[in-house]
This record gives sequence, structure tokens and C-alpha cells, in this order.
Amino acid sequence: MPNGVKIVHRWTPSPVAYVGVMVGTGTRDERPEENGMAHYIEHCVFKGTTHHSARQIIHSIEGIGGEINAYTTKEETTFYAAILAEHVQLTLHLIAEMLTEPAFKKEETDKERMVILDEIESYNDSPSELIYDDFENLVFAGSPLAQPILGTKKTLKHISSKPSYAQEWMQTHYTPDRMVVFCQGDVKPERFFRIAEKAFGTLTRNPREPRETMEPSFLERTRAYKKHTHQVHAMIGGRAYKIGHELQLPMFLLNNILGGGSLNSRLNLSLRESKGLVYTVESTYTPLSDTGYWCIYWACDPEDYSLSFSLVRKELDKLMETPLSRSALQHALVQLRGQLAISAQNQENSALALAKSVLYRGYAPEWQETMRQIEQTTELQLQEVAQELFEAQKTFILTYE
Repeated sequence: MPNGVKIVHRWTPSPVAYVGVMVGTGTRDERPEENGMAHYIEHCVFKGTTHHSARQIIHSIEGIGGEINAYTTKEETTFYAAILAEHVQLTLHLIAEMLTEPAFKKEETDKERMVILDEIESYNDSPSELIYDDFENLVFAGSPLAQPILGTKKTLKHISSKPSYAQEWMQTHYTPDRMVVFCQGDVKPERFFRIAEKAFGTLTRNPREPRETMEPSFLERTRAYKKHTHQVHAMIGGRAYKIGHELQLPMFLLNNILGGGSLNSRLNLSLRESKGLVYTVESTYTPLSDTGYWCIYWACDPEDYSLSFSLVRKELDKLMETPLSRSALQHALVQLRGQLAISAQNQENSALALAKSVLYRGYAPEWQETMRQIEQTTELQLQEVAQELFEAQKTFILTYE
């Protein structure tokens, strides 16, 4: 639209539509003293607008059999709902109202602050989740990316003390050029475009200053915390490619081979199936707007940590030292093709991926196009990626003991 808001629609025959708004702002846009603000706002806009109370917002969507949700990441905040396609207009206009006219009544936001404090405590009680935050803190030390999404008790008390703090933050960061209005389902494109334009077309164009590019800061490579957990929780990883990098898709494939979601990943076969050392071992690749990171997580009995670590390191070294055979690469491509096809059938994940692709790349390829690009990957290219990213001297190691 002229004000900078992007609108994207993907037609599917499903009578259920996923509709919402993805805003390109998150934890990395917060100053240290306001850490947790993006997540706090995500919660508080549900607590009422100038026209609707919190209960009315809930009943508006739940009353038509829909589900409304939101989440915050380091770089995005997303609000969306799953509803019958006939209710797209009502739903999108309600979300627009939540984002443009939140009430921030203190008696309501104080309740939500208590909810978030409980969420922080719950998170602290889950080492398998908390370790990801602590690992990002290690890998991105010195950067806003190192901050936890939920904030801390101290910062939450500060940012919730005055409604004006959140209102001013939204005015600065919820700008039209950072918004993607999206829909996937059995809705005519022309109709959705009219609905989106009516809901967001009156916003004033107000481009936000570009984020500062993150500069590397390697303060330490290894960190251990005494958590007194029954198992040792461990993570190894490092920096990786940003969104849109020419090696993003080869790295995506390599990560899937190493420790993706399938039981025949190299790490699962080595640590679980062969040795019985772990219940879960998984690798993750997370590309961001100007950087990225990869990590491997597992938990094991304390006496098995040394062996499990050496097996993880062995799999990384094998990918660095020996190119995949042609048959192994073809097998990996066949497997990934099936996984992408199945994933594309998940309407919710597909709609959110649609919005994120448009936010950062300006377009949203179908999964078949992405797969065709991945199929151009060569055995030597995968080895080169492994050599660049998996070298022991470049990795970070975090343990809970």
C-alpha cells in the first residue's frame, strides 16, 4: 500500500483461513532497560482497546469458533487467527484495532504482568527451553539479540510502571513499513485486499530507521551453569548465514542431514539408536535478518556427557572432512522434498512462513520452487559450508550441570 504496509494472500481450498499481521519488530529492538517490551505489548493488546474490552476481544473470535494467537521472537511480533473464511473481515479489523488503538488500562496490564512473571518462572523450570536463551546470550554477547524475549523481573516492573512506555514504543516500532498483512485460505484475493486496505490503509507512512548491523563480539566460547538438574543439558553451535544468503538453503539441507526432525538424522542414529545415550538430540539452524546461528541440543546422564560430546563432534568433523556421496545427497534431497511437501499442508505454519518471507524478502515462493533451488546444492558445497561453520575453534559450548 502507499503507506508501506505489505499485503500477501495465498488461496487454498480450505474453508479455514489464517489471517493476521506480522510486525518486523522484536526483542533486538529493545534497549537493555526495556528488555521484554515487545513480548509485554504482545500480551497487553489483548487486554482491551478503546472500543472493546478483553472479554469482548476473546468472545469476538472464540464466539465464531475461531482461535486467536500471538507470539514474539527476536525480530518479529505476530498476531493471527484461525477462523472460517467468511469471518476474515471481522477478524482482521479486530486485529487492526488491537494494534492501532490499544487501551493499556493499568488495572488490566498489571494482571498481564503477573501472567508474564509466571511465564518467566515456568520457563526457568524448563532447562530444555531455557538453554536456548542462554545459548543465544553466549553466541550474541554484546548485542540486543542476546536478551531474553520475556525480559526479566526487573525490566518488566519498569516497562509496566507507566502505560506511556508501551504506547511510545509501539509508535516508534509498529510502523507501516514493518507490517505484513497476510491471509491463507478460501478467500478471493480481491476481497482480502479490500479488507486489508480498509483496516490498515489509514496508517501514516512513517519509515523506521534501519537496524544497526550486528557486529561480532566473541567474549567467551564456553560457559557452564550449575543447575542441579538430574541430567546434563548441553548445546554446541555457532554463527551462521542470514536470511537470503546464497548459502542459506545449503545450510538448511545440511542441518536436516545432521540432526533435523527425522529419526534417521546422523546425530539421532549415533547418539540414540546406536549408543542409547539420549532421548532427544536435535540440531537447529535459525537465519535472522543480518546474521544467524546453528546449534545442537541434547541431554544425557552426567557419566555419558564426555562420550556424547565426542560423538557430536565426530559427526561434525565427518561432514567437514568427507563430502557426501552422490547417493547420500540424493537420499537427503528425496527425504527433504517429502518433509517440505508435508509441512506445506500445515495451513498455520504455511501462512506464517508466507508472511515472514514477504517481510524479509519481498516475495513468497511455493515450496516446490524452494526445493528446486535446494536441489542445485552439490556435495562439495555442503562440505564447504560444514568447513566454514563447524570448525571447533568457531563453536560455542554451553552446559547445565
